[in-house]
Amino acid sequence: MERLNQLSGQLSPSSKQALLKKNPDDVVIVGAYRTALTRGGKGKFKDVGSDYILTAFLKEFVKKTGVDVNLIEDVAVGNVLNRSAGAFEHRGAALASGIPNTAAFVAINRQCSSGLMAVSDIANKIKTGEIDCGLAAGVESMSSNYGPQSLPKVSEQLQNDPEMQKCLIPMGITNENVVKKHNIPRSKQDAFAAASYQKAEKAVSSGAFKDEILPIESFLAEEDDDENVTWKSIVVDTDEGPRPGVTAESLGKLKPAFAKDGTTHAGNASQVSDGAAAVLLMRRSLAEQKGYKIEGKFVLCTSAGVPPEIMGIGPAVAIPRVLQKTGLKVSDVDVFEVNEAFAAQCLYSAESVNIPSEKLNIRGGAIALGHPLGATGARQYATILRLLKPGQIGLTSMCIGTGMGAASVLIKE
Repeated sequence: MERLNQLSGQLSPSSKQALLKKNPDDVVIVGAYRTALTRGGKGKFKDVGSDYILTAFLKEFVKKTGVDVNLIEDVAVGNVLNRSAGAFEHRGAALASGIPNTAAFVAINRQCSSGLMAVSDIANKIKTGEIDCGLAAGVESMSSNYGPQSLPKVSEQLQNDPEMQKCLIPMGITNENVVKKHNIPRSKQDAFAAASYQKAEKAVSSGAFKDEILPIESFLAEEDDDENVTWKSIVVDTDEGPRPGVTAESLGKLKPAFAKDGTTHAGNASQVSDGAAAVLLMRRSLAEQKGYKIEGKFVLCTSAGVPPEIMGIGPAVAIPRVLQKTGLKVSDVDVFEVNEAFAAQCLYSAESVNIPSEKLNIRGGAIALGHPLGATGARQYATILRLLKPGQIGLTSMCIGTGMGAASVLIKE
């Protein structure tokens, strides 16, 4: 029965002490890194696509971790905006980075949780014995793909279906729905957003992100008077989203972005961004046999559905679910990374679960750092592992478009 519970993802509650035990079949994290996050349409990744970002990043990831690429049996890459979730170009990126064609590949799109779903996919394959080593990643070039071309196309016969219409509500409007339903004042949202900027700016200026960011080369297109294009090589090693001097007062001057009487604006919503992240996962017995340093232990990931029109409450449902399934309490968790799609939904989710503010998004979140949709779930792993001390428990979570939430638990070693 104990083995069955392990294979099924700890479906019966386990104590904190039980989770801290080390077993040969544990799914462990051997490495978690990310690129710097750049501004969509304006930043240092604006002229290269997700295929290039992922290729360049994975090359550096393999060097940094020292992994024998022949051990990698499967690669899962989260992506939201590319056609077919990047199934073709991201398989090509994996091969171009030096991962052998013997490693299988899967493209994953569960919107904002895509990077986390890649981690969950690889982890569960290891748990069930399907593989012993896999690479989970996420990448997004919002510069290339964000816009009208990314909007869903609905059959004429379903265009007036009320349930279909709920899934097509713009994300900003769903946040306004959360604001109205739960009476969240703009002043509170702006104070939360300002704190995110202040934490992120401090982290960047102090070099706190240097260990998790792998610098990579990018290229900017430069056009002369004759419309000839040349490519300028640059190194991308620093997040572009954080801005110094942001205050609740300065954010209070910004106009609402989605409704005239709304409270959501460019300063208290996640930024449009480009970037990539990856997590290398192995069975503990393999990692120990090969001598790889174990950074953490993957415990469990869960997803949950919520009404599409208030999709932002997803973490408020997913976090209690993952805690219940692991037998943990909020007080057992040392660090929370909850994606800041919007200040209001993150605030509501955190407060409804009773997350202490000092444990939440310690180095800022997507409002300040940016939210490259398919990469965020993996990016959170790169960040939270550096915030945890050995033996401490971390939890990552996010809301998901069309009405879902996801949450995962990991332990630092």
